[in-house]
Amino acid sequence: MNRDTMEGKFDQAKGKAKQAIGEAVGSDRMANSGTADQVKGAAKEAWGNTKDAARAAADDAKKRSAEHKHDVREKIASTAQNAKDDINERATAAKYRKSA
Repeated sequence: MNRDTMEGKFDQAKGKAKQAIGEAVGSDRMANSGTADQVKGAAKEAWGNTKDAARAAADDAKKRSAEHKHDVREKIASTAQNAKDDINERATAAKYRKSA
């Protein structure tokens, strides 16, 4: 949970309290301010949740990218090893053909 999410939850709780107090004492201005705080808090919490989701997606993409890079390097090394083995086999076969 990031700062925006926590602040959003706090703003919503503060807004509910202000709205309730405003309605109890008959102050439309305070009740409306409380409602505005709740809306602001909900938006801030949603923004925080969006940032958390984006961060998680980026972390996952980084992890998958690192795994992919490792696999690519392994394939390149394996291909080079196979090419070397093939060349050595052909060179050895050619050497024995000449000496026979």
